[in-house]
Amino acid sequence: MHTDTEHCVRAVQSKDARFDGWFFTAVVTTGIYCRPSCPVVPPKPENMRFHPSAASCQQAGFRACKRCRPDTSPGSPEWNHRADLVARAMRLIADGVVDREGVPGLATRLGYSTRQIERQLRAELGAGPLALARAQRAQAARVLIETTELPMAEIAFAAGFASIRTFNDTVREVFALAPGELRTRAGGRRLDTTPGVLSLRLPFRTPLNPDNLFGHLAATAVPGVEEWQGGAYRRTLRLPYGHGVVALTPAPDHIGCRLALTDQRDLTVAISRCRRMLDLDADPVAIDEQLRADALLAPLVDKAPGRRVPRTVDEAEFAVRAVLGQQVSTAAARTHAARLVAAHGEPVDDPDGGLTHLFPSPEALAGLDPETLALPRSRRTTLTTLVRQLADGDLHLGVESDWREARERLTALPGFGPWTVEAIAMRALGDPDAFLPTDLGVRRAAAALGLPSTPAALTARAADWRPWRAYAVQYLWATDDHPINHLPA
Repeated sequence: MHTDTEHCVRAVQSKDARFDGWFFTAVVTTGIYCRPSCPVVPPKPENMRFHPSAASCQQAGFRACKRCRPDTSPGSPEWNHRADLVARAMRLIADGVVDREGVPGLATRLGYSTRQIERQLRAELGAGPLALARAQRAQAARVLIETTELPMAEIAFAAGFASIRTFNDTVREVFALAPGELRTRAGGRRLDTTPGVLSLRLPFRTPLNPDNLFGHLAATAVPGVEEWQGGAYRRTLRLPYGHGVVALTPAPDHIGCRLALTDQRDLTVAISRCRRMLDLDADPVAIDEQLRADALLAPLVDKAPGRRVPRTVDEAEFAVRAVLGQQVSTAAARTHAARLVAAHGEPVDDPDGGLTHLFPSPEALAGLDPETLALPRSRRTTLTTLVRQLADGDLHLGVESDWREARERLTALPGFGPWTVEAIAMRALGDPDAFLPTDLGVRRAAAALGLPSTPAALTARAADWRPWRAYAVQYLWATDDHPINHLPA
């Protein structure tokens, strides 16, 4: 998008927030970069330079605007609806892989050379993986500086910096303020004073309809791992350096996020995974515009625009839960999952609620006795085969996954039919075009709307909805008066 100068100039001049995160505007006369919706008077077009990433702006010598705070804008929707190398690399960088494993680790996970990855990222984003990870560290540091009372030394290492000096230099370079000045400028912006708890706001592109998003997460919540309490969805998080508990509260213009982490180095990863679970980087205007072009879907979109796809913070966890949910009710699936959690989950403390465990990892489940599972024998085989493949590394469902290859590997496992594979593709892999034509709720909704209700005919009819068929599923599901479609009371 940043190469379409005329389009970018119009977006900046109209202060169009829909394009925040799609591109960044660097102003040559001031040396700063902004989001398109920056409230200041737009610069002259000849003084604008457009960049595809904050890291690209920083490498070109520009510093972040203190008014519009471009580093806090929603992420580009490109990385969540594409499955190519650049998109997969960006999802891994957001998940902190470069900070933990370096560029060689990133390359190993993607199956490419470091040179290939560097070249493709620079070509599309104007910056390599180290610069992109550095920009992410700077944003994490800003969040901690402005919203906590943590000492600066602790913030430096929590944000992923190797030294305090690098931390100080980066903050000054990116924000044109020393860390202490940044905290002073934030003033009363701190959202929580509870020791050990970080409070922040997760931005998104409007509109956002929270009903099916939080309704689905709450209705399918596994006891001990997830709960709905006080208007917030709460759950435990398994993270690279430790674990955490997050509370996510829908608000008109943001998602409130309260994080309690055992290791502050997990901050950026926790935020990234929560954003992914809530599909906050989606572009609802583009999605709804295409779905609205179908006369039969248009009334559903107009009635409640901005539906998101409820996803997951742990792809392996969701795959296990998808198997447990085969051909049973939502309540039965929760019961089966709760038994696994009680027997094999890792206990955690939650002084603010009723969370008790982390969902068991594939390694913890790999050795379970199938006879202890209250499931049909065929489904026991499906579950034990899945967890063994995940634990051995023969099956990868992480953010780096190739969606086509993952589907093929899942289909080859015993007991994995189209519904299970597409459910995992939609909610774990994050494919926005995943489709469930065999789902009973989808078929009932289709028939009620006058759409074809047989899987083959409905799939053919849904070709016009591509690449947003997963969102069409949300609108179809919403025609049913099921708890997944409503915020809990």
